[in-house]
Amino acid sequence: MIVILASASPRRRALLAALLTRFEVHPADLPETMTGEPRADALRLATAKARLVAARYPTAVVVGSDTIVADDDREYGKPADAADALAMLTALQGRTHRVMTGVAVVAAGAARATLTEAMVTLASLDDAVIARYVASGRPLDKAGAYAIQEEDPQLVQRLDGCYCAVMGLPLWRLRSLLAGAGLSTMAPDATFPRCAGCPDREGNGSPAAGPRPNPVA
Repeated sequence: MIVILASASPRRRALLAALLTRFEVHPADLPETMTGEPRADALRLATAKARLVAARYPTAVVVGSDTIVADDDREYGKPADAADALAMLTALQGRTHRVMTGVAVVAAGAARATLTEAMVTLASLDDAVIARYVASGRPLDKAGAYAIQEEDPQLVQRLDGCYCAVMGLPLWRLRSLLAGAGLSTMAPDATFPRCAGCPDREGNGSPAAGPRPNPVA
C-alpha cells in the first residue's frame, strides 16, 4: 500500500521515516487560512491537505498535518516574511503559549483526524539574538517562526507535551491513525528515544493532549 505525506516539510519527512521505511511526498498546495479557532483550524487544515492529495491518488493512504501556535492574543502560522517572523518572535519570547498540531489520515475515501496540544515556553531572547535568527532564514517556514529542535540559538525553555508534535507530526497519534487504516508501522522510540516518555504514548497519559482519533465527515 502506498503512503503519501502531503507536506513539503523536511521535518515532517524525517519524523514520518521513524514510522515507515517507504513513503512518497506530494505536498498539498493549500492556503493555510486561520479563523481565530486554533484547534479547529489545525484539524481542518490537516484534513483538507490530506483530502486534496488523496483526490489525486485515491488508492493511497495520505497523511496531512498542520501546526498552529497561539497565545491569548492571536494565532501564529508561518510568517509571511522576515518582518513578520521578527514580530512573532518578539511577541512570543519569554512567554508560554500553545502549539496545536492536527494530523489526518485519508484512506479509501474516509478521513480520521486527531489533535495534540502542547505548552511551550520560549527563552527570553534579546533583540540581537532574534535579529540574527531571522536573518538566517530558518524561521520562515515554521509556525510561530521558531523550531523546538534549534540549538543555535536554543529557543525553547520548557515543553509540556509531545516534542514531535511541536516539530510538526505527533508520531504516536499518527501511528494509531495508520493502524486504523490497516498499516503496521515501527515504534517511534526505536528512532527517537525521547518518544518513549512522550505523553501521547498510550499508557503515559497527558492532560495536554487533544482528543483521540475520530472520523471526519
